Amino acid sequence: MPDSIVVVDYGMGNLRSVAKALAHVAPDREVIVSGDPATIGRAARVVLPGQSAMPDCMRELAARGLEGPVRDALRERPFLGICLGLQMLFARSEEGPTACLGAVPGRVVRFRDANMTLADGTRLKVPHMGWTRVHATRAHPLWHGIEDGARFYFAHSYYPVPDDPALTAATAEYPAPFTCAIARANIFATQFHPEKSQRAGLALLANFVAWNGRE
Repeated sequence: MPDSIVVVDYGMGNLRSVAKALAHVAPDREVIVSGDPATIGRAARVVLPGQSAMPDCMRELAARGLEGPVRDALRERPFLGICLGLQMLFARSEEGPTACLGAVPGRVVRFRDANMTLADGTRLKVPHMGWTRVHATRAHPLWHGIEDGARFYFAHSYYPVPDDPALTAATAEYPAPFTCAIARANIFATQFHPEKSQRAGLALLANFVAWNGRE
């Protein structure tokens, strides 16, 4: 499977819409939704989506024997994490709390209700759901052709706090700036959902398909 893209199936996550979006931007590639460790191990590119609660996601990933293949992909192949697939890369999440994969240094925290008030007194709701402008903090191949400040779709109550600021590839505001994308070597991951983000999201997925795994 030299050109295959595998979407990791661990029993939860927005798998079919992610696979459908990838197939749309890469009609010449084999896009597979799979929970088979061997299939993930042979994939040229790996996508880890995530939805639901962090304790459930980490438990299912381990129970299905997929933690090892995911860790291998994180070390050696172009890897895209989406939503909880971003959060799972960090050491620990407040949700649970839960120990995560620890592939990048940092933690995942919940939006604080006390901080959800705008200057005019408007209260923002948690979870953060809807379209929000994303601002790239540095150049990266996955931002190619995407206007800075493009809107992407979010649906989350938790967000990552990297120990190393250089990991941050983009920020969004709700209401304060927070890291919404990270990048390191062959890893790129987003808190937002590119598969639900129309033109900008499809552009990012197309960039991932073309990416050689180097910044």
